Amino acid sequence: MTESIATDTATRITMYGAEWCGDCRRSKSLLDRLEVDYDYVDLLLVEDGADRARAISGRTNIPVIVFPDDTHLVEPSDAEVRTKLTQLGRLS
Repeated sequence: MTESIATDTATRITMYGAEWCGDCRRSKSLLDRLEVDYDYVDLLLVEDGADRARAISGRTNIPVIVFPDDTHLVEPSDAEVRTKLTQLGRLS
């Protein structure tokens, strides 16, 4: 059972963002519209969220979207997110 949980975690997309951020709202809306399963880390609610996002990207810009293949995008356009999701087989 532990293996399936680890596998599930390894296939998750995680987005770090904040409600005040227009790019975050746009990317979150896109993921929702595309019905993509993801975890959202609200930087205003998660104490170390901003530090985790900065550790991943090396920047303070948001959103940071982390993909199961250990890549990430920072402040991506909708087209960049769609392209990445297509590469991962999440969109057809």
